[in-house]
Amino acid sequence: MAAGVRPLRGLRSVCRVLLFLSQFCILSGGEQSQALAQSIKDPGPTRTFTVVPRAAESTEIPPYVMKCPSNGLCSRLPADCIDCTTNFSCIYGKPVTFDCTVKPSVTCVDQDFKSQKNFIINMTCRFCWQLPETDYECSNSTSCMTVSCPRQRYTANCTVRDHVHCLGNRTFPKMLYCNWTGGYKWSTALALSITLGGFGADRFYLGQWREGLGKLFSFGGLGIWTLIDVLLIGVGYVGPADGSLYI
Repeated sequence: MAAGVRPLRGLRSVCRVLLFLSQFCILSGGEQSQALAQSIKDPGPTRTFTVVPRAAESTEIPPYVMKCPSNGLCSRLPADCIDCTTNFSCIYGKPVTFDCTVKPSVTCVDQDFKSQKNFIINMTCRFCWQLPETDYECSNSTSCMTVSCPRQRYTANCTVRDHVHCLGNRTFPKMLYCNWTGGYKWSTALALSITLGGFGADRFYLGQWREGLGKLFSFGGLGIWTLIDVLLIGVGYVGPADGSLYI
């Protein structure tokens, strides 16, 4: 009987030891979980990183490139495509040579079709405003009278043509004579003055409706006004009311 009780006591002791170990593991595991939860709630000081973007490479094409023919002769490039070292002390009207360099993004070749950056250009020593009228273009004015005495002038803004090289500013002001047309034909005005001038048709055509009414109700000034208008329109003294020239 005593021999059967001893194994039971040993079994109880083992069970108590196992129970104690299990409780110890549970308690230690709970503390670790609490520490983990606390670390999640309070992660500590955070570090911030600033990402500096790279400077974007410029891919824009300069506006002057549109005027520069690719792989053409450097000596024939427009003035906007090259930079030249000019000398303003040259003698007016004499041929001169200047050292020039093509601008960035411009490609050109020499007489042997080899790529070239530096070259010499030949030109005549004169300022841009001294060029002949065929070498520049000017703005037109429609607000001045072309038929007047003395003949009127207006201030125009002129720009040198691309293929022409000169000294100084390529855009300059210049006084020009009024020279524009509104579409009136001299031949039509003269024909109306001869055939229907007694009814004021010529004056109506030129936009001078007051004079036209006067001729209409006076029967052409009894013929005298009609003859005078034929002479005035024939020599070009009477023109369109808007001040333009005949075609």
